[in-house]
Amino acid sequence: MSATPQPWYVIGHRNPDADAIFSAIGHAAYLRATGHPEVRAGRCGELQERTRTVLERTGLETPELLTDVRPTAGSICRRNVVGVSESNTFMEAYRLMLDCGVRSVPVLNAGREVVGILRYLDLMQLLLPPATEGLAVRTIHASLENISKTLGATMEGGGDDGGEEDYILMVGASSQDTVERRLRTAREEGTVGRYVVICGDRPVVHRHALEYGARALIVTGGYLTTMELANGAQERGMTIIRSSHDTATTVKLALCARRVKHVLEEGVQLIEESRPVSQLSRQLVSLRQDLFPVVKDGTREMIGVFSKSDLVNPPRTRLSMVDHNEFSQAVMGVEEAEVVEIIDHHRLSGDLVSREPVRFLNEPLGSTSTIVARRFRESGLKPDAATAMCLCAGLISDTLNLTSPTTTEVDRELRDWLAGLAGVKGDEFAADFFAAGSLLVNGTPEQIIGSDRKEFTELGDRVSLSQIEELSLEAFAGRREALETGLREVLEGGGFALAALLVTDVKSHDSLLLAVGNEEVLAALEFGRRDAHLFEAPGIVSRKKQLFPAVCRALAKAGAA
Repeated sequence: MSATPQPWYVIGHRNPDADAIFSAIGHAAYLRATGHPEVRAGRCGELQERTRTVLERTGLETPELLTDVRPTAGSICRRNVVGVSESNTFMEAYRLMLDCGVRSVPVLNAGREVVGILRYLDLMQLLLPPATEGLAVRTIHASLENISKTLGATMEGGGDDGGEEDYILMVGASSQDTVERRLRTAREEGTVGRYVVICGDRPVVHRHALEYGARALIVTGGYLTTMELANGAQERGMTIIRSSHDTATTVKLALCARRVKHVLEEGVQLIEESRPVSQLSRQLVSLRQDLFPVVKDGTREMIGVFSKSDLVNPPRTRLSMVDHNEFSQAVMGVEEAEVVEIIDHHRLSGDLVSREPVRFLNEPLGSTSTIVARRFRESGLKPDAATAMCLCAGLISDTLNLTSPTTTEVDRELRDWLAGLAGVKGDEFAADFFAAGSLLVNGTPEQIIGSDRKEFTELGDRVSLSQIEELSLEAFAGRREALETGLREVLEGGGFALAALLVTDVKSHDSLLLAVGNEEVLAALEFGRRDAHLFEAPGIVSRKKQLFPAVCRALAKAGAA
């Protein structure tokens, strides 16, 4: 049994923009091309309409949505699990556990729902009952069919197997008179109908079992009974079981016909697959249970098992972070993941801490897609047409088609290289990209504010900065009131000093800034103030290089006032 191998994801920031999605797709393709076939792209937010349009055009799959990358019960459990049915006998369960070298197994019903845990020690109770005096030590709760199956025997005679009952085993090894006396006493006590007489080549004992009304006769040593006995058994409803084993072996094996359902450990702790491992260690350490079934959330359907030792240093999801370098912007649970590398074009800041050294590639280029494209070219590789189109779109989006102040000559050169590989013309593709879907017209306030929102901490204050790019700002006036309400909800819900939305006209390269928050910060903003919360920001198109530095200066000025 082995745990599921941990995946390796390339993933951008929360509320991902086009560059975050497309650089993840591109870098995952680069890693696969350089010897890491297990790598795949992920995302930790919904796609923007423009991003979705490009993906549809390329035919590529949407990156997998990851909401939490902490190790979970589902990620550490062993999936190829040995399990038994509650109807299995001791012998079936014992052989399975012996063959697989395990000391505990989950017990499942027909629907693969967990009904309990069977431990090696529990099996012993089927062979060695707590009471060792009187009939209890000779009583077996089983069915004649299971006794016969466990012995590898054949059944004949009369009487239906009425299912499981408490049968009393009696070995017919004493003198014939003693056997007869015991059967007579059982008949007088009204228990002989539960007796199963076990003996070998002793026709007189066979006849006594039949005449006194025993429920079954197990004939050992492969001995063949008479036709007279068979006919009598048919008439009187006594079952005859023919065992090829000697009497001592037959008795031992008959005890193994008990079903495991009668000794299951009660109160078994089931673990839902989404439970984080970090929450489980403290909860489970003091429990006597040593094997934990993992079930689908909200059900008892088992998907695997883990033991306490699996909670020690669990395997972590591997991550390549692209287009961000702050844990505050990363997928939930990043602190418990294995960050392999970081590829970004933003400033260094925040709370990024790694357990081991990581590859960190941070360059002052217009987009992370540019960095990924350059890695392809410097390695002598070419992305396929679909991947090239994605990287081209990410570059165009973050540089506003090479017009943003963050644009470099490298961006210009690689845009044309990627466009050629994708089979498109750069400017025409850019026009199509920005024309695909207007959030300002069609999006909800939550979508507009959250589609590309980043959180920052500066001088002890937290700020939320969102941005959308539009071909026109005509629709803004009709959405302004709802957007301001949405920003206030973000402000109050996150404890921010400022929550703002930059609405950029990609044609004129001008923007409007809608902002709510600390009045001293608002008053310190360097933009023309139309009213209490709306500012004109001519020439401001880059959140990274223009808006955020201006907000930082406003925070500093407000703090010094």
